[in-house]
Amino acid sequence: MSIQTVGGIQEILGKYDSKAWSKSAELSGIDDFQWSKELEGVNPKSGVENKATFGEFLANSIGEVNSLQHKANESIQRLVTGENKNLHETMLTVEKAEIAFKTMNQVRQKVLDAYREVMKMQV
Repeated sequence: MSIQTVGGIQEILGKYDSKAWSKSAELSGIDDFQWSKELEGVNPKSGVENKATFGEFLANSIGEVNSLQHKANESIQRLVTGENKNLHETMLTVEKAEIAFKTMNQVRQKVLDAYREVMKMQV
């Protein structure tokens, strides 16, 4: 069982460049330009090319973090009730969920900082 670290998230984010992210943003009221609404990438699990918006990518990532949190809670409950006696496996599950949650919070903070910087710009 591998633990995803910040390096793992950087690998995922490295697949999407800033130009693709900016093209995927929906801009309301601008009809003169045709903006791409999709990110193009390859699904690492299946190797099939998929097209997902940045919002869908974030929603999927948050869903994965949520599922890791649920797995950690279930693992703790099994350890406490005696169904599972492997403390190491439980701790790995909990640490994996914690690292994923901290990484998600860091990404959230970076997005908020970027939003604040854009809002400070004079037009």
